Amino acid sequence: MRAILAIMLLAVALGLARGAEPPTGLLRGGGSALGTNSGSGTAPAPPRESVEAVQVRPAAGRTIRVPAGGDLKAALRAAAPGDQIALQAGASFEGPFKLPRKSGAAWIVVKTDAPERALPPPGTRIDPSRAPAMPKLVAASDSVIVAEEGAHHYRFVGLEIRPKEGAFLVNLVLLGASERTLEALPHHIVFDRCWLHGDPKRGARRGIAMNSRNTAVVDSWLSDFKEAGADSQAIASWNGDGPFAIMNSHLEAAGENVMFGGADPAIPDLVPSDIEILRNHFTKPLSWKPGEPGFEGTAWTVKNLFELKNARRVRVKGNLFENNWAAAQGGFAILFTVRNQDGGAPWSVVEDVTFANNLVRHAASGVNILGRDDVGGTSEQTRRVLISGNLFYDVGGARWGGKGILVQILNGTADVIIEHNTAFQTGSIIMAEGAAHTGFVFRDNIAPHNEYGIAGTGAGTGRPALAQYFPGSVVRGNVIVGGRAGLYPAGNFFPSSADSAGLVPFDRGGWRLAASSPLRGKGTDGRDPGADPEAILSALGEPRLPS
Repeated sequence: MRAILAIMLLAVALGLARGAEPPTGLLRGGGSALGTNSGSGTAPAPPRESVEAVQVRPAAGRTIRVPAGGDLKAALRAAAPGDQIALQAGASFEGPFKLPRKSGAAWIVVKTDAPERALPPPGTRIDPSRAPAMPKLVAASDSVIVAEEGAHHYRFVGLEIRPKEGAFLVNLVLLGASERTLEALPHHIVFDRCWLHGDPKRGARRGIAMNSRNTAVVDSWLSDFKEAGADSQAIASWNGDGPFAIMNSHLEAAGENVMFGGADPAIPDLVPSDIEILRNHFTKPLSWKPGEPGFEGTAWTVKNLFELKNARRVRVKGNLFENNWAAAQGGFAILFTVRNQDGGAPWSVVEDVTFANNLVRHAASGVNILGRDDVGGTSEQTRRVLISGNLFYDVGGARWGGKGILVQILNGTADVIIEHNTAFQTGSIIMAEGAAHTGFVFRDNIAPHNEYGIAGTGAGTGRPALAQYFPGSVVRGNVIVGGRAGLYPAGNFFPSSADSAGLVPFDRGGWRLAASSPLRGKGTDGRDPGADPEAILSALGEPRLPS
């Protein structure tokens, strides 16, 4: 896994990672489709740009050493592009620290002076056990790190960034806030193998406010972002242009672990774009959940694991999403819910989103997709969303609350494609409401029918719901366990149980169709229906699915 991730990072540096199109400059307009799937549904466009997340190399300029008690603020002012600032391992440095804007495109690297062996190698996620090797950047108020307008080419390696003990911070790292032009945004900023966390008891509202361009969080650990009475995030961006990369990191927050949108951009027509979210662990500790044996006593404001409110050209692949319960929201783990949050950004849109080869588990419900803003603000339409090759299990049930819905689709989306997923949920497969949806495709999936299967408010189950909410849709090649063939279009399969379908545990985690299953090769593309567990393992970069 280390070698694979190191190669991926090098590919990102070349701007060619993960199958993205070659860089073509700041192409920030509306997404264009790659092509049309047979029958219905237009595929999402991929990210057009990749983050320049260069590998750590020996400094081209000076090494500025800052011992315990030294002046990091002065070192940041004095550093020239190409310099390296080496902070004494384990020492504390109190901010806030401003990142000055410098001339030149070489990187300023701020890092621990611990030997390389004290940190995991590039491509390996750091964790809190490495704290003795990390200098501590702290602040009692404001933010720990604040980027000046247009600050650029800073890389942070092997640092612990946190509030001063007992303090509550709104943002640990503030990369832009209310800049009104793209040129004013901070850019080319990377956090590599860093531990960012809130106060264990008081929390913090946000880890990184990523209102910037060309920004990456790689191999890092973000934890204890939690607040009661307000939303909290490990990473959030609302006035950042992109591209963004969040790779191989632990991401923990009570509100939305990661969110794009959530406030109106100050830059007219801005949509955070060209976003890659790969091989991360999104989680909420069960010690935050009332009723669990280890509950710590504070009911933080819990919402979801990942939300897009204003975003374009997003690839979410090979992530583990787990532990999301009904609390301040209904418990959907993943939300693609377009929102003109404050009423001043009618261009807000969620479009060209690929959600593929992820593992989603231990949640009240699965995915919620909203076609247009339904709380009073005008927005663009959610369009071109692909949900493919994912495994959903332990979705719903008394422990997590909610309705156990696999996918809820509301208020008139366009070109939502759901294919080759395997799910074990307690509620509906699809629940629809509001305006009808165009270009809808549901094919080659495996899921239990349960009580309502594919349903819509006021329309019942199966064909009537499809006719009202998904006219002209493609629904075929699916294995709907326990469903009735007469309720659905031809070309689907309705085994009475998972056993009769031949669905068996996969020896490295997950489920697949046994060699003896009558459903092998019955997908519309000649493949097995459902998710391919080998493809999920490859995307996760793991030898087996996590227990």
